[in-house]
Formats: sequence, C-alpha cells, structure tokens
Amino acid sequence: MNIVLVGLMGSGKSAVGRLLAVRLGRPLVDTDALVEAAAGCSIAEIFAAEGEEGFRRREAEAVAQAAAGDNQVIATGGGAVLRAENRAALRRNGLVIWLDAEPESLLRRARAQGLARRPLLAGPDPLARLRDLSAARRPAYAEAAHVRVVTDRRSLQDVVAEIMNIVEKIEERGLP
Repeated sequence: MNIVLVGLMGSGKSAVGRLLAVRLGRPLVDTDALVEAAAGCSIAEIFAAEGEEGFRRREAEAVAQAAAGDNQVIATGGGAVLRAENRAALRRNGLVIWLDAEPESLLRRARAQGLARRPLLAGPDPLARLRDLSAARRPAYAEAAHVRVVTDRRSLQDVVAEIMNIVEKIEERGLP
C-alpha cells in the first residue's frame, strides 16, 4: 500500500513526504519531480510553454506512473486531485492523506520556498489566489482523501508522528 500526500502548495507534502519516507523505510516519489524529469525542464517552464492544461496532462501521466508502484510514499502536486482519474488511481493502492492548512500559512511557506516556483501564485495578490484555490479544490481533496491532517502551527515532526499513527492503525484494520 502506498501512502499518498495531497493538498495545496505549501501544505507540507514534500517536507512531510521526505521525513515520512525515511521513517517508514520507503522510497519517496514526488509527482512534480517526475513531471520535470520527463519534460527536461521546470514546472514554471512547462506552464509558460504549454499552459496549465499541458502541465495537467503531464501530471496525469506522472500520477499514473507513481500510483502503479507499491509500498512507497507519494507526494503529489497541489492540483493532482483535480482529475477524477488521478483521484481513482491514487486511491486504488494507496492511503490518501490530505494535508490541509489555512491560506495564510500556505502563503508564508510558499514565500519561504520562493514564489517564482509557484506559477499559479503569479500576480498581485497571491493570498487571494490561495483562498480561491482552497475553496475550489476543497471538494476534490475531500473526495480523494481517506484522512485529513491539519498542518497549521504544527511541527514537521508532529505531523509525521500523526501520520505514522494513522498508517499503523490502517495497516492493522485496513482502509476505511
């Protein structure tokens, strides 16, 4: 069974995924990294050349590739859940965990990582954009996820410990 992390940009998918993979002794598969490797360029460059739809098509291929594996931690891109086929593929052999945070927390984290890496936050009001994305994507995250974990004002270690407890219970009882 895969452990799949979904959530908006800045929710902690990559950082949580790295530490969780180490703690579980599983490989980490980052779908954004798969997209960049296949394209030979950055996500920002893909957006510039192909637009969001071109990126989403490439992302769907990366999600299918990642979901076909087993016993790994998968960190998805923030919009991976937008396509029904992605949600189905990730749930087929995975415990899907929605990392959720308030837009203000997401923006603080995104700024720390560099807004230039976030094409969807380009523009004069990235906080308003995050609020819009959060409202629009909330139903898709809820549909995709087996479990929701709030990451606001929590340490990375605390979030990973909570997920480890969830994984242990699921491995004992099975997926809900």
